[in-house]
Amino acid sequence: MLAQSDIDAAAAALLTAEETRQQIGLLSLKHPDITLDDAYEIQSAQMAQKLAQGREIIGWKIGLTSKVMQDALGITTPDSGVIYDDMDFADGCTVPADRFIQPRIEAEIAFVMKSPLEGKVTREDVLAATDFVAPAIEILDTRILRADPQTGKTRVIFDTVSDNAANGGIVLGPQRHAPEAFDLRWVGAILSKNDEVVSTGLGAAVLNDPVMGIVWLSERMSQYGQRIEVGQVVLAGSFIAPIECPSGTRIEADYGPFGTVSVNFE
Repeated sequence: MLAQSDIDAAAAALLTAEETRQQIGLLSLKHPDITLDDAYEIQSAQMAQKLAQGREIIGWKIGLTSKVMQDALGITTPDSGVIYDDMDFADGCTVPADRFIQPRIEAEIAFVMKSPLEGKVTREDVLAATDFVAPAIEILDTRILRADPQTGKTRVIFDTVSDNAANGGIVLGPQRHAPEAFDLRWVGAILSKNDEVVSTGLGAAVLNDPVMGIVWLSERMSQYGQRIEVGQVVLAGSFIAPIECPSGTRIEADYGPFGTVSVNFE
């Protein structure tokens, strides 16, 4: 376990990186003994500072849910991060060029809750607690370098979790569906970048069922004294690989009958 001073220093460095858009080095390299609990403590330390500054938590994101991404990082568990009110972007908006460091996007199914969820829950509990589901785009950004330039060491889950699971923003589509209206395993999207199809995927890539992502998150949060609250949005996890979005990128996610959602980058 890291000392509290190391946790506080890492949280401060990440907040500064976000503000200045200057990435920091790998925490896993600086702290070889870092644990997953340490990483979530660093995330929570940032949360405390953001809340003290007037930010509000509007939801949560689940990451690393697909087998492909887990195998790439050599892990067997998803991760999660916090969605703050200033991360909420309107469908079809243009994100300012100075907002993110290296923006990427992923396609996800969003769950908006009408009842709280806490601790161990079932798939049926999640569906009963869900107000509606909607198509969504997650904007990713990283305040930690993807790889150390000297050693070549790449980020691991401890870096990702510390960095709020690489969370940058959320774009919700306007469509609202009852969670039972679709078989979410078969809900998918065609992703277009500058009018060219670059990726496709199905919800089943997310733990075989996007609902199970929320089951996992509820139990994970209870370990740290947290719960999913009424009105919060939960991004269940991406079913495509991240798509790079340099300046001038236009993104549209076509979910067919489930809806569409788009975002542009200045």
